[in-house]
Amino acid sequence: MTVTRFAPSPTGRLHVGNIRTALHNWMYAQSTGGRFLLRIDDTDAERSEEHYVEAIRADLQWLGLIPDAEMRQSQRFALYESRFAELVASGRVYPAYESAQELDLKRKIQLGRGLPPVYDRAALALGDDDRARLEADGVQPHWRFRLDHGATIRWDDAVRGPQSFEPATMSDPVIRRADGSWLYMLPSVIDDIDMGVTQVVRGEDHVSNTALQIQMFEALGAALPRFAHAALLTGNEGKLSKRLGSLGVDHFRGEGIEPQAVRALLARIGTSDPVEPVVDMAPLITGFDFSRFGRAPARFDEAELAQLNARILHQTPFDAVADRLPHGMGEAEWEAVRPNLSTVAEAADWWRVIEGPIDAPEPAEDDRAYLAQAAQAADRLDWSHDPWHALTAALKDMTGRKGKALFLPLRLALTGRAQGPDMAALLPLIGRERTIARLSAGLTA
Repeated sequence: MTVTRFAPSPTGRLHVGNIRTALHNWMYAQSTGGRFLLRIDDTDAERSEEHYVEAIRADLQWLGLIPDAEMRQSQRFALYESRFAELVASGRVYPAYESAQELDLKRKIQLGRGLPPVYDRAALALGDDDRARLEADGVQPHWRFRLDHGATIRWDDAVRGPQSFEPATMSDPVIRRADGSWLYMLPSVIDDIDMGVTQVVRGEDHVSNTALQIQMFEALGAALPRFAHAALLTGNEGKLSKRLGSLGVDHFRGEGIEPQAVRALLARIGTSDPVEPVVDMAPLITGFDFSRFGRAPARFDEAELAQLNARILHQTPFDAVADRLPHGMGEAEWEAVRPNLSTVAEAADWWRVIEGPIDAPEPAEDDRAYLAQAAQAADRLDWSHDPWHALTAALKDMTGRKGKALFLPLRLALTGRAQGPDMAALLPLIGRERTIARLSAGLTA
C-alpha cells in the first residue's frame, strides 16, 4: 500500500508552499488507494509551539486534506535513541568536537583556497584519549553521520528524473547537537521506516537532503521509499518571493477564497495540465501523475486564484454555502446572484439589494416619466411568470425605447447599480410591492 506523509514543524503557520506539499502527498495517496499521514516534526522544543500544532490541523481540515493518522516526533525519542545506538555501534555515526566558531573558520579557509566547504572529518582522527581529554575539559560532542564515499548515490526521482550525488563532495551531516537534541535528518528517516512510508513527496530544496538520507536508509537496513521533488513556487514577479511565506489559510479565508479554489490551483500549477475550476477533486485525483510536473519553478498568482475562485463559486450549489449566507437568503436568491460573485461574502450585498432599502441615484430628468410609466406597468403585470421580460416588453411598446435606454434606468431604480445579476432572475425576488415602490421613489424629488 502507498503511504505518504506530510511533516511540518510547528514553528509557524503553514504557507502556500507547505500547503502545496500537503496537497501533493494527499492526492498521491488518494490516487493509489493509499494512506496519507501527518507527522508533526516537533523535536525542536524551543521553537515548537502547541498552538501551531492546532493551527496545522485546522488548516488541513479547512482544505479537506484529512490525514489517516497523526504522529508526533516528540513522542518517539526512545525509538530514535535505539536506532542511533545501532549506527554508533556500526561506526556510521561518530562524535565531533569542533565548536561553531572552529567550523566557520575551517569553511572560510577552504573557500579562500577555492575549495568546497566540506567537513574534513578531523574528528575521525581522534583517539580515545583525545576524546576523553576533550570531554574532561567540558567539551560535549555533536554527532555526525559518516557517509560512505565508496559509491555514487543514485535514485530515479518521480519529477526530476535520474539523480546522482558524489558523497565525497558532501559534508558528513550533523544529526544530533551537543545538548542531545535532534536535527531533522535522522529522525525523519527513522520515522519514514517505522511508519512504512513508500513515497516521499516534497520540494526540490530537499534534493541534497535526500542524497544524504538515502545512505541513512541503507545504513539502517531499510528499503528505500520512492522520491518526488516538485519545483518550488515563485511569485507573480517570476522569482522566489518572501510574500509566499506569508500566504496561508488565514490569508485565503480573509480574502474570501474557497478551499476548492486553493486545491484546484495548487494541484495543477507546475504541471502540463490546465488549471480548471474543479469543485469535485475526483478528476484531479484520477489524473494525478508526477510525470506531468515540470522542472521549471511553478508560478503562483493571487489574481489567478481569485479568478478561479469566482469560477468555482459560479457552479457551487446552495447547500454548500447555506450556512454562510445572510439569514433568510434561500436557494433562489443564491442562484440569482451567484453568477456575479467573486466571494461568498458578496452575496450579502445582493441580499440587501433584494430586501432593501437601496440607495438609488436620482433619475435623469428625461427618465422620470419613463419610470412613472414603468411603475404603472409593473402594477398591472402578471407576476406569476417572468415579470421582467413582460415589463420590458410592455415598456418597449409604450415608449419605443430599446437597448440601454430601456434597461438601464430600470436597473438603476430597482437595484441602485448599473450592473449586476440577470434582472429576469432578480426581479421576482424583489417582488411586486418593492418594485413599484422603487420605480416610484425618485419621481417626487
